[in-house]
Amino acid sequence: MASGAKGPSVTKGPTRVIGVDPGLNATGYGVVECRPGDVRLLEAGVIRLPRSHGDNLPARLETLFDGLREVMAEFHPQAMCLEEVYTHRDYPRTSVLMGHARGVICLAARLASIPVVSFPAKRVKQSVTGNGNASKTQVQRAVQNFFSLACAPHPPDVADALAVAMCFADSRRGPPNGWRPRRGSRRVSRRTHL
Repeated sequence: MASGAKGPSVTKGPTRVIGVDPGLNATGYGVVECRPGDVRLLEAGVIRLPRSHGDNLPARLETLFDGLREVMAEFHPQAMCLEEVYTHRDYPRTSVLMGHARGVICLAARLASIPVVSFPAKRVKQSVTGNGNASKTQVQRAVQNFFSLACAPHPPDVADALAVAMCFADSRRGPPNGWRPRRGSRRVSRRTHL
């Protein structure tokens, strides 16, 4: 789907969304339920991958794929949100490796018939903090405050995944009076697959 697209059409019922922050060491994810004027955290965590050594990239990508499929099978999201790929001229190898992770994530969504919506990083930060150049710490604090969490999501990959899911909700909100989190069930988990 094109960058900044609205994603799946608005329905009368809640829309379950999974935000994902791709990584080859840890991939953050956050599952939220969106209703008009309301966003509720269902689960957030991280899928940890085996350490890089030798030729184990395919095995690491398989761990990522299996972990993400497990989360999607449990929560049945109706949309997946990712930040657009960002490349830095000083670290081209990192961009290529992130492309591997993002490809596996998009494949997992496709096989589950879940549409993927991408947002630019600046738009995600703007949506969550009001500042398109916000730091990772500012994003963590904004996510913590929004969902009334006892502490900031850690590692930052979890906060980034929740931020992209919140951006999806923000892109669909109606009147400018905004939306508030529902004080409901929430859990933070760390799925580790080694």
